[in-house]
Amino acid sequence: MTKKNSSAMPATSSRLIPVSLALVGGALLLAGCAAMQRGPVGNKAVPEPGKAVELDRYLGRWFEYGRYEAGFQKGCEAVTAEYALRPDGAVSVLNSCHKGAVDGKLSTAEGKAKVVENSRGAKLKVSFFGPFYGDYWVLDHADDYSWSIVGEPSATTCSATSASAGSADTTSGGRRARSRGDP
Repeated sequence: MTKKNSSAMPATSSRLIPVSLALVGGALLLAGCAAMQRGPVGNKAVPEPGKAVELDRYLGRWFEYGRYEAGFQKGCEAVTAEYALRPDGAVSVLNSCHKGAVDGKLSTAEGKAKVVENSRGAKLKVSFFGPFYGDYWVLDHADDYSWSIVGEPSATTCSATSASAGSADTTSGGRRARSRGDP
């Protein structure tokens, strides 16, 4: 007489486990993505971009001289962002900083950006991680493109940038007011 293994799982149950795990994993992924789409967490009255941006004039290297710091920017000094047009029409992005000091270890992040339709060129979607894009807005800029204020609608980051390293900051008060949403 043969003994049946009472601990053996029926065939249908063993097929349900991978399906159940996939459903639970998918639900967790969707919940995580939904949490990332919450509203403003900093400035609840985020200003819309003030001017149209001519992309060909905005391309090149920008030097950061002030920021509302986000966690991923901690310890970054001598920050630059470089933008170039790609053959496919998107924009390549190269962010660089030196960790801890201006002569510290170089850290870089490469990404790509695309201009948001009907944004007058002032709103971009930027990706540093595959198919995941975040907002990047040029909130204001000099008519001659010598400086800009950039941020995103949740107001967790905001940077003041200059088109030249070490340029004199003669109108920073007005730029600070604009970044707060003051007229």
